[in-house]
Amino acid sequence: MNRTQVVEQLPGLRRYARVLTGDAWAADDLVQDTLERACSKWLLWRTGSDLRAWLFTLMHNLYLNQRRAMPALAPLDIEDVRDQLPGAPVPSDDALDLERCLQRLPADQRAVLLLVAMEDMSYEDTARILAVPVGTVMSRLSRARARLRVLMERTSVPAPSPSPATVAAAPQTQSQPPALRRLK
Repeated sequence: MNRTQVVEQLPGLRRYARVLTGDAWAADDLVQDTLERACSKWLLWRTGSDLRAWLFTLMHNLYLNQRRAMPALAPLDIEDVRDQLPGAPVPSDDALDLERCLQRLPADQRAVLLLVAMEDMSYEDTARILAVPVGTVMSRLSRARARLRVLMERTSVPAPSPSPATVAAAPQTQSQPPALRRLK
């Protein structure tokens, strides 16, 4: 393992950390902790093995350890407190909606979705990083995609309602779910 190989992995590590934590500062801390752990445990890395997968495994395990160390918070549904939040709701950018929806996914589903969709990792590599069977990766990915689709439909801003005359004249069509964009 040399410095160049590790530096090449930094953009992917930062992307993954940013979406895992949902906060730029926490993501930078997680990447730094990952690199510190990699430097202190570099003898455990097997020459010829996938450095990228090893670094992502370190990061994922560090993230889980940090989450376990945090005090448990009562779940809060944003819909329950929407009236108490300051500011009027305005139409938002799809990327911001996607980031909010990703944060609402369960952590195990979000991790699989990010590794497969954002980092273009194979199911096998993702399974190795998360220490789960390949079938579990496929199941979590399917559930994450379905849940994300539902969340994105809820956050999309409805179009103004047409007049009754326009509705009667328009042909009936099935509504299509919004297309999801890649975050790269």
